[in-house]
Amino acid sequence: MANPIYALIIAGGSGERFWPLSRRARPKQLLRLVSENALLEETVTRVDGWVPRERILILTNVEQEAAVRDLLKDFPKENILAEPAKRDTAAAIALGAGWVAMRDHSATMIVLPADHLINNRLAFQETMGRAAAAAEETGGLVTIGIKPTWACPGFGYIEQGEPVHLRNRTDKDAIHHVLRFREKPNVDLAESFLRKGNFRWNAGMFVWSVATVLSEFNRHAPELADFISQIRAPGKFEKVLREHFSKLPRVSFDYAIMEKADRVLVVEASFDWDDVGSWRSVAKYFKNDEHDNAANCAITALDATNNIVFDQTGASVALLGVHNLVVVRTNDAILVCHRHQAEKIKNLISKLPPELQ
Repeated sequence: MANPIYALIIAGGSGERFWPLSRRARPKQLLRLVSENALLEETVTRVDGWVPRERILILTNVEQEAAVRDLLKDFPKENILAEPAKRDTAAAIALGAGWVAMRDHSATMIVLPADHLINNRLAFQETMGRAAAAAEETGGLVTIGIKPTWACPGFGYIEQGEPVHLRNRTDKDAIHHVLRFREKPNVDLAESFLRKGNFRWNAGMFVWSVATVLSEFNRHAPELADFISQIRAPGKFEKVLREHFSKLPRVSFDYAIMEKADRVLVVEASFDWDDVGSWRSVAKYFKNDEHDNAANCAITALDATNNIVFDQTGASVALLGVHNLVVVRTNDAILVCHRHQAEKIKNLISKLPPELQ
């Protein structure tokens, strides 16, 4: 690549959907759900070697900072940064852009959520390299699109237009102009998106040059642009972060910038991808018995079907006469719910004792 690449890994979150394994101080990206490594560790490993660690910034929040630092003991301490308040993705990316701009205004910047499951590391780096080339050559904002496998109503969608061909690359139909972003649709609308064939899931991964994203902040979000300008001033980073970040608008980056920008491209992912957003979605990575009971531990089942079991303690679990349940046991709590209610676990959190939240 012509320009050095920096990576911003966004590692915040509320720790609600995977309760009781997750907590406010231990959200999804800090959990070992499907392997021996937490999702944040996997994200760092995915870019490690391609992007030097000194050019990777991990952005978390004050509730989760200690757990992130404990998980990544060998990561550069100065490259783990905690937001002093929760202010959604526009403020987070503004902070990351300021951090990168302080180091190299000519850099190309990638933004990655810390909680996605991607196994094909080489294909991931190939896709991100293609996106970086597109960002450098076109001066556009580039997002990564996932080809839908079903009519999911829980994701935002990207409607793609005409293809974009880069100099000195033979990529065919991998890069397109973005016509518009679509919010999470109902099932019927999602099915119509799939039938049209030119819609992709919005995975929240971005690539751009620092100069481009700073220009877009100036055009569409002057309050955030002013924050970036202040935080880049010599010797002002920590003071401005501490005193001004909590006053920034609480708005998503898609709404603040991406939906308003003129030059937006989408690169189709060539890698596997899973948001693993609930116990139901993560269950497909567990071992299944002949009655569709999925578990990460030893189970004994009699007249029991289609259950999901996760046990942190290493004990065996017995199921008798139960169907379509989610059963999760940790060292200090047990969850039992109907699998079709799993998306509502976050509504339960506020009713729990504070020490279990």
